[in-house]
Amino acid sequence: MNKEEIYKVITENPVFWLATADGDQPRCRAMFLYKADEHNGIIFHTGENKDVFKQISKNNNVEACFNDFKKGIQIRVSGKLEEIEDSKLKDEINAHPTRQFLKAWRDSVSDTEFYSKFKVYSLKNGKALVWTMETNFAPKTEIQL
Repeated sequence: MNKEEIYKVITENPVFWLATADGDQPRCRAMFLYKADEHNGIIFHTGENKDVFKQISKNNNVEACFNDFKKGIQIRVSGKLEEIEDSKLKDEINAHPTRQFLKAWRDSVSDTEFYSKFKVYSLKNGKALVWTMETNFAPKTEIQL
């Protein structure tokens, strides 16, 4: 697969699993992609009160795993997360129809609190590994995103 095909699979399968480190203990949880493309990287968000935020703050090396179960494709992307401090992007995410679950929280806090506690991350320049049953035993080839 090339970069364009990888981003297409990622975008079409927005629920992914994010692995972080908590000291020497790995942690993995489902996350919800906001968007992904070659220019912006893989963008998602969380809240400052979450354990995932605390883990990323201590170690921003992560791996994200996306699955297209219908096509039997798994894509793992590893790299370093960058926090995005863009209030316009945070407003855009909050207003997006797929993010209605944020509305109650957003309406209950001040702008200052929202912008400081709503954490947006980008995984840029990651390394992707594509897996299928057909390539299960083939040597792995990293694809620079």
